[in-house]
Amino acid sequence: MAKAKARHILVDSEDTCNELKARIAGGEDFAAIAKEYSKCPSGRRGGELGEFFPGQMVPEFDTVCFNEAVGVVHGPVQTQFGYHLVEVTERQD
Repeated sequence: MAKAKARHILVDSEDTCNELKARIAGGEDFAAIAKEYSKCPSGRRGGELGEFFPGQMVPEFDTVCFNEAVGVVHGPVQTQFGYHLVEVTERQD
């Protein structure tokens, strides 16, 4: 069965999400930015969500985690919770 590991940063606006994505692309540490800016409790762990299976996350998040490239920061991904930057760190299909 497919499974993935990912980390994310959750913020309220698309603009903030894009600004943080640019900072990460410029070399800033994903985990440090997650700890400072993410409004998800996972931010305290650098955005780490651990291992999960298809259907455990909201559909928009699942689509990224089980279809997009591993090791790349994707987003903004809009969900009912806000805007996410998502990095799939591992995936087994």
